[in-house]
Amino acid sequence: MAADKRDVRNPLLFECAWEVANKVGGIYTVIKTKVPVTVAEYGDRYTLIGPLSYKTAPMEVEQQEPTDPHLAETLDNMRSQGVKLLYGRWLVEGAPKVLLLDTGSMYSKLDEWKGDLWNLAGIPSPPNDHETNETIVFGYLVAWFLGEYVSRQLTTAVVAHFHEWQAGLAIPLCRKRHIDVTTVFTTHATLLGRYLCAGSVDFYNNLQYFDVDHEAGKRGIYHRYCIERSAAHCADVFTTVSHITAYESEHLLKRKPDGVVPNGLNVVKFQAMHEFQNLHSTSKEKINEFVRGHFYGHLDFDLENTLYMFTAGRYEYRNKGVDMFIESLARLNYQLQKSGSTITVVAFIIMPASTNSYTVEALKGQAVTKQLRDTVTEIQNRIGARLFDHAARRHGDNKPIPTPEELLSPGDLVLLKRRILALNRNSLPPITTHNMTDDANDPILSQIRRVNLFNNHHDRVKIVFHPDFLNSNNPILGMDYEEFVRGCHLGVFPSYYEPWGYTPAECTVMGIPSITTNLSGFGCFIQDLIEHPEDEGCYIVDRRMQSVEESVNQLTDCMFSFCNKSRRQRINQRNRVERLSPLLDWKNLGIEYSKSRQLALRRAYPDQFYGPDGEPIIEIDGEDAGDYFGGGVGKMPPLSVPASPRFRGAATPGDIGTLTEEMQALGTSDYRGYYGWPTSKEDEEDSYPFPLVMKVRSRSGSVMSGASTPGGGVFQSLSERDLQKADAALSQVNGNGGNGVNGH
Repeated sequence: MAADKRDVRNPLLFECAWEVANKVGGIYTVIKTKVPVTVAEYGDRYTLIGPLSYKTAPMEVEQQEPTDPHLAETLDNMRSQGVKLLYGRWLVEGAPKVLLLDTGSMYSKLDEWKGDLWNLAGIPSPPNDHETNETIVFGYLVAWFLGEYVSRQLTTAVVAHFHEWQAGLAIPLCRKRHIDVTTVFTTHATLLGRYLCAGSVDFYNNLQYFDVDHEAGKRGIYHRYCIERSAAHCADVFTTVSHITAYESEHLLKRKPDGVVPNGLNVVKFQAMHEFQNLHSTSKEKINEFVRGHFYGHLDFDLENTLYMFTAGRYEYRNKGVDMFIESLARLNYQLQKSGSTITVVAFIIMPASTNSYTVEALKGQAVTKQLRDTVTEIQNRIGARLFDHAARRHGDNKPIPTPEELLSPGDLVLLKRRILALNRNSLPPITTHNMTDDANDPILSQIRRVNLFNNHHDRVKIVFHPDFLNSNNPILGMDYEEFVRGCHLGVFPSYYEPWGYTPAECTVMGIPSITTNLSGFGCFIQDLIEHPEDEGCYIVDRRMQSVEESVNQLTDCMFSFCNKSRRQRINQRNRVERLSPLLDWKNLGIEYSKSRQLALRRAYPDQFYGPDGEPIIEIDGEDAGDYFGGGVGKMPPLSVPASPRFRGAATPGDIGTLTEEMQALGTSDYRGYYGWPTSKEDEEDSYPFPLVMKVRSRSGSVMSGASTPGGGVFQSLSERDLQKADAALSQVNGNGGNGVNGH
């Protein structure tokens, strides 16, 4: 059989997702930022598969001819049967090979494939669901491609990794057709979980009691749920992005994930080293400009004593915790007034919604302040010219210094007074920058009205709802999202349903403190790794073990204590949060994907790894190790100095309860990044008065109920045998027993 001959040392990898070269949501960020580390491991043995979008593909992909003869034959055969496709290099860092399949070219087969899907797997498909139709055509095209390819290429093992239900339909098809590939399925959020949470149910406390088929049917997503569940059950390895999603998947998809593959970031893109404090200052000045315009006529607060907080993301009012954020802002307003604080908080809500246009007031505010600035600049130039002229003509008994009346002419004075009078305003500054399509029923506006936050002069908390994407061409708030985040003081993301949470992660790598919850994947990740995350600028609100009222009060207290920090304390906290960046780097977190692919190969080709007695056939040491692991995986340099006595443990992905949870021999060899912690006591004291304290736990049961997998008990990710055998390939790879994986 082909399975006996396939080379599992240097497998080929096809990674399939709906958002390959096709930006729709967060998975685009995951795929795109992970590319460099995957290319480093696989090189040209790595190909991405996605749908062909004629709108974006020409800008994202450089067309090329395949060099692999088996691949060229496969693509030619598919083209000859009417499939339109694009093959080439994705124009992102790492330049991976990419194959885009045009679903529209095969719509003629849709009914035939729908019937086949029903006969094969019992999955129904309604006629008018366009997204499901696209998913079915795409899934069948991917399965067609993989089947054709492995029937020609018989020497090397093939790993196919699928993200989310839109790409996952190919998994049950590959299983039913006995296509000789090993499959990995990663779910970034469950369909049913998102719908249930948005529907105001007590989701996490009732997770084990839901009748999933009934709930999916009631919401009209039963067919989509079936696709997602079949992909999870048919995959050789099933993973999720966080422990909170693993708990959810176990109950809703009825399969316990084999492990967790946290989402990373390309930290180098955001890294500004010592410059990030300066970037905060320059970006904050741009936000100041917007605030001067938005609050013109009511600018009775000191911008040097103003804090900018924000929340951002998809407009999911309850899932993203916007309801809790607004309620907490009202309570924060009361606390600041009661304490007599001079601090003003301007809270931004950046969530794209349906709008008609910018409000007249918002546009007028920016116009009159620009007019005032232009006038003042003009008068400044004239005063400067007069001052120079007066000083140059000094002779005899002339006064050495001109009087203000001589410098500021009556004409200048009139012009200035007119500009200042134009700032008079009878109405309060608006709470939104746009005219909403359904203003009366908009949930965010309704709650702002309910809690009475109308930007009154006595309010210490002001609100600006910006229902649109941020970009530098915006006439009101002309900043890109990254620039805006850098200018703010605190990001607030009190999500109820957040499988991972890129927004607080991006805040962290840009050196901006953030508030998140223990129901977000990112919150669980940080809580698992760091002893006192609040000391590092990552505040985590408990939305799991306490009531809504208690959670709102905790969030209010977090924001109030942040408001009471001095400027020096805030600067110090930005330093402390920015140094957590390496924990979120793909160079460290990408190893979890390597482990899941390794496990998939072991499950698909056990005869290649184990003899009849269960002993491993392939011994990994010295030179073979690099070949076995695909080569090119970075090697961790040795630490230049011993760890500080107060620094407990090391920040390794192995400490977060993943696929290799119980491998005692793993140590820290899977940590392939390097970050220079302070090298002397003096350096440490100057920069960070408190050391970063990492959690140290036994690997055998690190994820306990209520910690990162609520109610889940010990998270046994793999069987004992799997864990023992995977050890050889994943940790004992350096002949000297060193700290890294051999690379080229």
